[in-house]
This record gives sequence, structure tokens and C-alpha cells, in this order.
Amino acid sequence: MDPKTYDQLKLALTRRHFLRDCTVGLGAMALTSLLERDGLAGGSVAPSVNPLRPRPGHFPAKAKAVIFLFQCGGPSHLELFDPKPTLNRLHGEVVPPSFTQGRRFAFIRPDAKLLGCKRRFAKAGRVGADISELLPYHREIADDICFLKGMKTDVFNHGPAKVFLNTGSPQFGRPSMGSWITYGLGSESQSLPAFVVLQSGPRGPRGGAAIWSSGFLPTVYAGVPFLRGPQPILDLATPPGISPAQQSQFIDAVRDLNRLRLETVGDPEIETRINAYETAFRMQTAAPEVMDLSGETEATLRLYGVQRGQPSFAANCLLARRLVERGVRFVQLLHTDWDHHGGPLNLETSIEQITREVDQPSAALIKDLKHRGLLDETLVLWGGEFGRTPMGEPRESIGRDHHIDAYTMWLAGGGIKRGYVHGQTDEIGYYVVEGQVHVHDLQATILHQLGLDHTRLTYRFQGRDYRLTDVHGRVVHEILA
Repeated sequence: MDPKTYDQLKLALTRRHFLRDCTVGLGAMALTSLLERDGLAGGSVAPSVNPLRPRPGHFPAKAKAVIFLFQCGGPSHLELFDPKPTLNRLHGEVVPPSFTQGRRFAFIRPDAKLLGCKRRFAKAGRVGADISELLPYHREIADDICFLKGMKTDVFNHGPAKVFLNTGSPQFGRPSMGSWITYGLGSESQSLPAFVVLQSGPRGPRGGAAIWSSGFLPTVYAGVPFLRGPQPILDLATPPGISPAQQSQFIDAVRDLNRLRLETVGDPEIETRINAYETAFRMQTAAPEVMDLSGETEATLRLYGVQRGQPSFAANCLLARRLVERGVRFVQLLHTDWDHHGGPLNLETSIEQITREVDQPSAALIKDLKHRGLLDETLVLWGGEFGRTPMGEPRESIGRDHHIDAYTMWLAGGGIKRGYVHGQTDEIGYYVVEGQVHVHDLQATILHQLGLDHTRLTYRFQGRDYRLTDVHGRVVHEILA
């Protein structure tokens, strides 16, 4: 080649030309990757749309992700957040018939006696929130959280009440809150599930998988339970003897067959299957990495109270932070054994054990998110499916029955007021007298902070439109920053 011609050609082959015009170059490969992520790339068959691609909400959001610290069993607001001197003074008195007549409880009898609280409380933070001696670490975050002391629900049995809090209906088969949120917004993570479930405690929660089910939504929006240990998802590891190249070829072939079937029948569950295969392939590296805490500093482990190699609520709180850092949209932690009726589970000994398990890591999560600049965009929710009665149960040790008319939860981050107490109960903690927040109101407010209008986030099923809040719910603007 003539040297002059060669020099001219070399000048023409700029980096911009290489990226723009070479169809098998870096620019084309990067563009193809981005299009596939958004479900817009395809070959000879019609492409499937990625159902978990990130999507904007109905309006600008305050929060990007949710961490729900679900205390399964019904924590007693009277022992934790809502001291009642009048209740203590009336200890042993029989409640008036009007308190029990026509009302439903799990075990309370009509002649139930009021049960005072033996726990000491102290004012915490500038807000002066009442926090029990059982939750000393919570006192350190009092000015970062918003206490909802006027919570109310409709369902008094554990399984249906848990399902109601999470799905908006006591009946099994409805989509959970995490499923609704990922249906509305998709996920920022390309290598982890959009909705992750972490469990701790001696057993699984009543209600089981219905708590994180996608219901009638496509199953791609269901919560994915992570197991303890280095392999958090069953059957995720590559079988022995299969090379990465062979596995990739297999997944590509199955994807192409599924896309052909999708083009023929249009079943949305086929999209779920396609996405599941591709996400699982990426998760083979991402899931074990996020579960591996070996890279966390000793200071961070001490902050949460994590013992290396030991699964716990503390370890799950740390994992929740790691998951939202990696773009997971909704993380739900479930910790059981808050059902303090008396007997083995009581308000004397077992409540001390369970509060030790959850107090430090719950507070550490707020501190850690705040330190890393994540609290403003992460909405943290703490609480159970209902509260406990001011009346005790006639058992061998102290306990309280389920109570739906008044209890406490708290929120933090995600555009919620910090250091704020909303709501008030009466002198014995039986009824809400100010600032009532129904479960549907809480659901509507969580969706609102994520940029979703709870009245517009709907899905048509069996001839009607459904939504998380059914036909109820209002955004609690009083608690918004």
C-alpha cells in the first residue's frame, strides 16, 4: 500500500469510528448488552421484554428500595414503645364489659384482668420518644426514625394478619407488597432478584410463602428466599462436569425455544421463565458474593453484632444493606417468636431473648445506611402484624393476647420525618385516640414514597382491577418530610 494512502486510512480509523461503525466492535457489543437489559434486542425471533427492567413511577420518588424488618408474632407496644402509668395503676382490675363485648380475640375471656407493664422506660433523643429498657440500642436512633403509635389492623389471627399486612387481604392468593413494588418499578439489579426474603428465628412464619407470593401477578415478581450458607439458592450451582461454555449454550438454546413459544401463545409466564434462566445464570456469581461477609470489616460486624459463620437476624440486617447497595428493590427480613401469650413465650424471659436478637442489628442498619448515604433513598419498616392487649392471659407466666386496635411500628429514611412520633393511644393502650394509621394507609404511604400512586398501581385479574390497598388507604402526609 502506498505510504500516503496508508497514512490517510490510519487517520480515518479513529476511535470514534471504531466504536460507531464496527458492527462487531465494542460499541455494538455494549449497545446490544444495554438493549437486551431493557428487553429491546432480538435476533430472528421476537424479543421478550425484560419484566424487571427499571421503570419510572407515577411521580418522582423519595425512596429507591425498601427493607422490611418484619417481627412475626405481634410485638407488644406496651412493653416496648408505649408506657401506660394508668394501666400499671389499674393492674389486676377486671375490664368493663364494653371492652370485650362483641369483639374478637384469640384467647381473652370476658373477665380478663388488666396487666401492668414491669419494664422501665426512658425518653430518648431530642424527640423524647418513650423506649423500653428492652431496646437500649433503639434509643441511639430515636432521632432518625418515625414512630407510628396509632397503628390499626383488621385481622386477629397470625397467618391471615401477616398476609393482610403484606398483601392487603387476609385471603391467600394476592400479590405481596414486594411483588407489587417490583411489578411497578422493576429492579436496578441485573444479577440478583428484585425481591429477596431472609428468614431467622427458630421456625418459619405462619402464613409461609403467601407473605412473599406474587399471587396472580407473574411469578417473576415473587420474593426469592435466600438460604443460609454459601449457596443461598437451591440448584443454582453448575452441575459437576458442565463447563461455563456448555451451560451458556444450553441457556441460549432454551431461551430461543421459549421465545418461539412466547411468540405463538403469548403466555406471560414464559417471559418469567426466560428471565429466570438468565437471572439465575448471572446469580451464580452474584448471589454467593453478596452472602459472603468475609470482606466486611470487624468494626462493621461489631456494629451489627454479627458472629462470623453464624446465621442470625444480625447477619440478615447486614445482608439487607449489601443487597440494596447492589440494586435489589425490596428486602424482607422475617424474625419469629414474638407471640407472647405466656407459657414458653412470655413477657418475662422470652421477650428479653428476642429483643436482644433484634435490637442492636435493627439500630445498626439505620446507622450503617446513614453513614453510607443510603438512608435517604432506602425506606426501612419495623413492626409486626398486630399488637398485644392491655389485658393479660391467665397462664403460668405473663402474657398478652393479640390486639388489632392499637399498636406501634416505625419507619426510617426514604423521605419520612426523622425524630417524629405520630399517633397516640388511650390511657391503657387499648384504642387509638389520635393519628390512626390503618394497614392500608401504611401500604399507600410506602408506595407513595417510591413514586407510586396506590390507586393507579393496578392489575386486571378475573375481570376486575386489583390493587395492594383494595378500595381503601390514604397517604399519611403528616409523617412525610
